Formats: sequence, structure tokens, C-alpha cells
Amino acid sequence: MARPLRIHVPGAFHHVTLRGNHRQPVFFQASDRELLGRLLAAGIADCGARVHAYCWMTNHVHLLVQVGDVPLGVLIHRVASRYARTVQAGLQTTGHLFENRFHAVMVAADAQLLALLHYIHLNPVRAGIVDHVAAYEWSSHHAYAGTRAEPWLTTAFLLGMLDPRPDRQRTAYALSLGGEPADGITAAVAPADVETVVDQHPGCQAANPTVPCRQTLSDLLDQATECFGVTRESMLSPLRTRAVTSARQWIVRTALDRGIASVSEAARFLGRHESSLRKALARRSPRHDQ
Repeated sequence: MARPLRIHVPGAFHHVTLRGNHRQPVFFQASDRELLGRLLAAGIADCGARVHAYCWMTNHVHLLVQVGDVPLGVLIHRVASRYARTVQAGLQTTGHLFENRFHAVMVAADAQLLALLHYIHLNPVRAGIVDHVAAYEWSSHHAYAGTRAEPWLTTAFLLGMLDPRPDRQRTAYALSLGGEPADGITAAVAPADVETVVDQHPGCQAANPTVPCRQTLSDLLDQATECFGVTRESMLSPLRTRAVTSARQWIVRTALDRGIASVSEAARFLGRHESSLRKALARRSPRHDQ
């Protein structure tokens, strides 16, 4: 039987579950979870996607991903394959670390998004690993609670849904965890009605892994500010901090790799000298993934 066709809808939200092969562990030490976070940060920057929530369990991963122009499969396969290669090299093992096909559910409604946020964060509690969500280290709960900063994670959207007033959003999130919304969670993990999603996103198309990124230098600048924790103003100013310099180099490398712009065009856009950008690229490795 043929596998169901994945529908690609730019801007759509997906609940992604990536499981270990035969339900075996995918994390073997704390540094493995840190590695996955770094690879995911690089992947979403490359693919123009956003991650709104995550939870790293022992033998599987939960993600709430919002895709851009690049299909979800491109992001997940890129991150999973690079992670598997690195981990297995350290373990000196071969074979599949993850199941061949990840599970993804398109989430259509606002209520489902908030229910899914709870579902992902409460996963360790339901599994009996901890008694309270705050006791589990490897989830985005801590970013939503304001106790940990993760620049690659997008929290503003769902916090804004909980309460439009920034000074009350953390409290609203804490209160929302007080009662587990069972009905909403059931909806969040059930397949969304495809027709509903297509109506909400008229640009939908069948997912094609060969579709290139249709991005501009301005799009890359927006991704870099989120991934590297810098501002647009600092990126376009004479400032030369380590974070700003790294973000500029990432923009130029990515623009070259994707055929978005030449070095001279990127230099003009960033207000930098072309020669200084070329020297910086020559000094550093063109690869930023682990």
C-alpha cells in the first residue's frame, strides 16, 4: 500500500513525533539532547521554519513545528540524519537510529495549538517520569515559564494567545497548566481535517523535497536575528560583536548556498565591505552544523 501523501501548506503547524527504531532510546547522555537542539536551531534557520514547543523523551521526540516554504520532511530528515550520524559515530554503531518515517499531524485550530502545547509539556508527567512539568529539564516548558532562554524557540505566538498583555503571559501560561484540557488534547493529537487546513492556507501543495527555498536576503536577516539573538539594527550597523559577526557570516554562506545572492550583493545589503566578508568566510569553516 502506498504511503499517504504529505500535504505541504506554507505557514501550517504540525505536531511531529520522531521515535527511536523499535522504540529504542535515541538519547544516551545529556550532551545528545544539547546536540539535537543545536542541529534543530540550524535546521529551522536553513528551512525558514519555526519551532513553538518541544519535549525530548528517552526514546522519542515531540515538536510543534510551523513550516515556511520548505516542506516539513526536508527539515526533519536533515536534522534526524545529522543527529543520527553524530551519535552513532560516538557509539560506534550502525543501522537506523530513528524509525524510517516520522509521524506528523497538521494542526488547524487555535484551540488545538494550546492543547498541543500542554500535551507536549505534560508528556513526562503522563509517563510517570516526574510529578510536575517543571521537574523535567528537556522541554520548552522552561522557556514558556521564563526560567530559561532558548533563542531558536518561538514562544511569543502561543503566549500571545494565552494573554495579549505581555506582563501577564507567564502567569496565564502557569495557570493554564493547572487543569489538563483532556478534550483539547484529544483533538490536538488527532489528524486535522485536511479540507479545513487547505481553506485556511490557500497556498497548499503536495510536499516535494526538491522544492528550493524562495527567500530573499531580508528573509535570511529575519531568521538570523531569531537564531543568533541579535537585532536587525545591530546587523545593519557597524557593530562587530561575536554574535553579530557570526550571524552575518551565516547570511552570506546561506545566500551563496541557495543562490539567493552573491557576496557583493550580500555585502551591499548588510552595509559591509565585500573584501572583509570574503576574508571572514575564508577564515571560518562554511559548515555550521555539528
